[in-house]
Amino acid sequence: MIKTVEWTNEGIRMIDQRVLPTEEKYLMLRSWEEVAEAIKKMVVRGAPAIGVSAAMGIALGASQSVGMSVADLEDDFTYMCRVMGETRPTAVNLFWAIERMRERFNREKSKTNSVEEIKASLVDEAQKIFQEDIAANRAIGRFGADLIADGDTVLTHCNAGALATAGDYGTALGVIRGARDAGKRVAVIADETRPFLQGLRLTAWELAKDDIPVTVITDNMAGSVMQNGKVNVVVVGADRIAGNGDTANKIGTYMVAVLARKHEIPFYVAAPISTLDLTLKSGREIPIEQRDSKEVTHIRGQQMAPDGIKVSNPAFDVTPNDLITAIITDRGVARAPYIESLRKLMTDSSTAATSRD
Repeated sequence: MIKTVEWTNEGIRMIDQRVLPTEEKYLMLRSWEEVAEAIKKMVVRGAPAIGVSAAMGIALGASQSVGMSVADLEDDFTYMCRVMGETRPTAVNLFWAIERMRERFNREKSKTNSVEEIKASLVDEAQKIFQEDIAANRAIGRFGADLIADGDTVLTHCNAGALATAGDYGTALGVIRGARDAGKRVAVIADETRPFLQGLRLTAWELAKDDIPVTVITDNMAGSVMQNGKVNVVVVGADRIAGNGDTANKIGTYMVAVLARKHEIPFYVAAPISTLDLTLKSGREIPIEQRDSKEVTHIRGQQMAPDGIKVSNPAFDVTPNDLITAIITDRGVARAPYIESLRKLMTDSSTAATSRD
């Protein structure tokens, strides 16, 4: 099991995804500020993993608060939530996790005046978010496995595996692992995913560790491998899914979706319910993160572009819902019309959560 992020008595232990695959390095983050910086600087990435990390960071910060009263703790908690929410604007799981922590704080505050009890409850909530993510990815794998045929070759873009989640299974790679665990033979083609090379560095690393056959291609080869009949299905992850099914994922995903439609290849999105944002009517409302130009102009610190050249570096693009064959969630598979199917899955999820409470 790949442990992307975990709670320990010393702090938050996190694998540094920036140095993979040549170095398997784990960091011990001992303050909430270090966790926020790790999210911002891509030590950890992938929407579910960002949400879990943020929850753990907030719990860590609250547990270290020196405030003597609930009011003091609340001031610290509110500030931590605000700063954590500014780290990565596109991944909705970040804001979902922060809201979960805020709701738990308010519930406990209404029941007790004990600062220590509230702190303990926040650690408990972060642990629940972690465990729920593991379970959600397993469920995505079970639902998604039915959509993969024995002998299929799956093309994926970016990394939506264990490294993009709390660990273990992943979302898009969870579908692939689910098919394998169901006894199906499956192979993967991984886009390199410029400019951060998540496919080349991370997806290939994960699948190699799992002994799942993987071939890496450059992003501009995707059309050619489809044209030559080497791809049976495309499965990608998501950072935010609007109410109509429009999906934000790593830059280049839209291009892959267009190519898949041209070649009549099913295009699936795999993501937990927490990635749905039904407050947004369409993908046009999804905020798109702009990242440092050096991610484009430099590779591993070596400059590849002329000095002073203009650079555009949006981290994500939006795939319109009409290019998506289905959305695989931990509550089931949604198909068009997504406005209806996603809302039903979200309602079912809310009902399940209420039953657990």
